[in-house]
Parts: sequence; structure tokens; C-alpha cells
Amino acid sequence: MRTALVGYGLGGAAFHAPFIEATEGLELSAVVTSNPRRQAEVAERYPAARLLSSLDEVWAGDFDLVVITTPNRFHATHARQVLEHGLNVVVDKPFAGSAMEARALASIAAARGLMLVPFHNRRWDGDFLTVRRLLADNALGTVHRFESRFERYRPEIKSSWKESGDPADLGSILFDLGTHLVDQSVALFGRPTSVHAEIATVRPRAKADDDVFLSLQHEGGVRSHLWMSALAADLGPRFRVLGHDAAYVKYGMDPQEDRLKAGDTPAGPGWGEEPESAWGTLGGKPHRTEPGAYQAFYAAVAAGEAPVSPQDAVTGLEIIEAAKQSAATGDSVRL
Repeated sequence: MRTALVGYGLGGAAFHAPFIEATEGLELSAVVTSNPRRQAEVAERYPAARLLSSLDEVWAGDFDLVVITTPNRFHATHARQVLEHGLNVVVDKPFAGSAMEARALASIAAARGLMLVPFHNRRWDGDFLTVRRLLADNALGTVHRFESRFERYRPEIKSSWKESGDPADLGSILFDLGTHLVDQSVALFGRPTSVHAEIATVRPRAKADDDVFLSLQHEGGVRSHLWMSALAADLGPRFRVLGHDAAYVKYGMDPQEDRLKAGDTPAGPGWGEEPESAWGTLGGKPHRTEPGAYQAFYAAVAAGEAPVSPQDAVTGLEIIEAAKQSAATGDSVRL
């Protein structure tokens, strides 16, 4: 599949290009960026890829797949343009700015028989794969609470659209980190029946929401507690999963992101492996972390299979919208 990557910021450079390049059945044929510095980086690392300056130049090429990793506010618009030109598309998170936009994209893709894939790569974090395996093996007994956190300590305000107070920029931490947490919860326990949320802006001079808590009630009794913060001076566990028979507790982040930022590729030795010192605990004893496997996402795309369904992205956006309503009213919102 001849692939055009649209955008070459951190997402394009670290989370997409290395995997497109390394996946059998995919070819990184072009990269779209108008930034001279990023163009130079692409030319050095991927000399066989064409350099394009705008999305419009993609339509004149011979491509099978387009990957959208532009700023959040453009995701839905760019994805719609790709579908209307008859091309398959992978869309970075957040998939769209609203559930209504997401449903419209899914409808276009279905009508044209095209792949439309939300990029929820965190389903292939090693710690998440470990939780999924523990649940499949019933190693915890009946689970009643799933705790998940993406927390950082960044008291300074960066000059970035991610810190923008303009709702159109989708810069809230709920769209940034929260999208991952919500998707992982839905992947494990399904669509929740109700949502309760606390959404705040706690850093001085911050304009975008930067501290959020969600409580999701799932059918069957599981409750997901999800935290995301840019001002957590003491980081809680990445996962804390409580069951009737045991608990799984895991600190620290999956190592794949840091390796990608350092320029490593998924073809390198020991990809996705965590050292024993980073393992979580099961029933208080060290438990090996499953190897992370971001490469599995694009392997599925190359095989013509959607590793994440558009409906899952719709559900995630419905949860985010319910969270905003809950935070505004103080009441839980039923889905």
C-alpha cells in the first residue's frame, strides 16, 4: 500500500513513519510537511519518500493509504477529504471534534467501502496488553475497579495549540491524554452506562483544561477511574486493577515512546521489552510485562484489516461529550 503521511511533528516522526517504513505490505511513499526543517529531516531519514507541501498534492499522486497526523482541529476535515477522494485513511487521535463528526466520517467510509481507522496505538502498550491478558486468564477474579492514569508534572505553559483555550483547537488534556484512557477502558469493558467527570484548569495562566478525572460505570459492575493531569507533582500508578482475588499494580510508562523519540525503530532488538525493575505486581509479587507492540497496528492495516473500529472512536467521543456535560452540571450523565 503506497502511503502518504500528512504531518511530520512528533506524531508523524515518532509514531507513524517508523512503523509504516518497517511494515511489510506498506511503503512510505510521501510525507506532507511545509516546514523546511522537517522536510530536511524526512529527506535524510527517508530519502525514497516524496516531499509534498500540502494535502492537495496528494490527490495528484498514486496512493492507497493516507495517514492524518495534523493538529487536532484538522483531523476530521482532512479525513473527510481523503475519503471523498476514494482513499483509505488512518486518523490520529482525537478522531474528530465531536461524535457527530465521527459518525459522518464512518458513514462516508462505509458507503465507499474504504478503511477508516482511528489511531489508538495505546492498545498495544505492554502494560495494557498485560492487563488484557490478566483479565482473559481471570487472574484477578471478578474485577470491580479499573484505575488508569496519564499524569505529568509540567507547571510551565508551552506556546502550542495544545495549550490553546480555543475549543476548536481541541487542546484540552481530555482530548490529548484522555482519549487514550477512555479508549483503553472501552476496549476492556465496553461502552459505559454512565459518566461522571471533574474538569479543571489548575496551572496559573493556563487556558486549556489540564486536570481531569472521569468515573465510568460499565455493565457488569466494573467502574473505571481515569485520571489525566499536567500538574501531578507525585505520579500515581499507571494501572491499578482491583479484583476479588488479586490486584495488579503498575507504575511507569510503556518504553516504546521513549525509544521512538530517541530514533530507535521497531525492527531493533528487544523492541517493546521492559526490564524486570519496571514490572508491575500481581498479588504483591513481580509480574512480567507483556512486550509492547505498536507495530501490530500497521501490520493489521497492511493486511486490509481495521485494528480499531470507527465505532470505538464514536463511543470515545460520546464519553468525552458526556464528561463535559457532567463537569458543567455536577451530575452523572447516562449514555
